[in-house]
Amino acid sequence: MWGADVINMSVAPEVILSNEAGIPYAAIALSTDYDCWKTDEEPVTWDEVLKVFNKNVENVTTLLLKAIVTVGLKNN
Repeated sequence: MWGADVINMSVAPEVILSNEAGIPYAAIALSTDYDCWKTDEEPVTWDEVLKVFNKNVENVTTLLLKAIVTVGLKNN
């Protein structure tokens, strides 16, 4: 419908197994390379991918710390 493709690793096995075990599960997916579909731009370099990856690490760390605090507050 959007004319786009998403390439990712499946989390289906993990979701199924955690559900069977009664363990809550959530996935966090972050893109590092947006050029796979852009035919009118130069491909990204490894250094550019690493720069975005490192920023994503910061973002995930911030997200997880906030989530842990929030979950902890709700459980107290």
